[in-house]
Amino acid sequence: MFTGLIEDVGRIGALRFKNGAAVLTVKTKLQVRRMTLGASVAVNGACLTVVKKLSGGFTVDISPETLARTNLGKLSLGSLVNLEQPMRLQERLGGHLVTGHVDGVGTVASIRKDGEFTMFTFSVPARLGALLVSKGSVAVDGVSLTVNDCRRDRFSVAIIPFTLQHTNLQGRRVGDKVNIETDLIGKYVHSFLEKRR
Repeated sequence: MFTGLIEDVGRIGALRFKNGAAVLTVKTKLQVRRMTLGASVAVNGACLTVVKKLSGGFTVDISPETLARTNLGKLSLGSLVNLEQPMRLQERLGGHLVTGHVDGVGTVASIRKDGEFTMFTFSVPARLGALLVSKGSVAVDGVSLTVNDCRRDRFSVAIIPFTLQHTNLQGRRVGDKVNIETDLIGKYVHSFLEKRR
C-alpha cells in the first residue's frame, strides 16, 4: 500500500523485453541498500517487486498484464519515473490510499499555467471516468492528486509548484500516456452497487 507522495524521481537505466514481459532497471537516489530483495516499490504508480539491487538503482520484472495495463512498456532510456516505497502503518497518511494496481492509461489532453499553478487535463477511458468524482482522489503516475473537475472521459487537476518540481509531471507534454489509479474506496462502492442491480 502506498500514499501517492513521491519519494524520488528516478530515470530508466535499461528496459529489456522478453516473451511478452520486461525487465526494467531504474536509477534512483533512494537508499537501495536498505531495500530488501522481494520488496515492493511503486514505479509510476505500478507496484513492482525489487529482484536485483545495484549501486544507485534496482531492477524489477514487469509481467505481460502490467505491460498491457500501464505506460511502463512505452518508456525509453532516461525517461523520468515517480518512485515510492510502501507506507508504514505507524506513519501519517499524507496522500490517499494507493494500491499500486493501475486501472488504466490516460493521456495528457492539455497543460496550462494559472498563476503559480499548472492545470493538467487528462483524457481517460469512460470506464475510468465513471469512478472519478469532483474533489475526490486520483493517482496519476503514482502521484496523489485531487480531482478539480471531471466528466465522462476526462478530468482536471491543479498542480502546485512543489509537486511539479518533485515529480515526473515536470516533463509531461500533451499526448503523453500516464498511469491512472482511481480511488480505492470509490471502486469498492461502485462494485457493490453494480452487483446489487
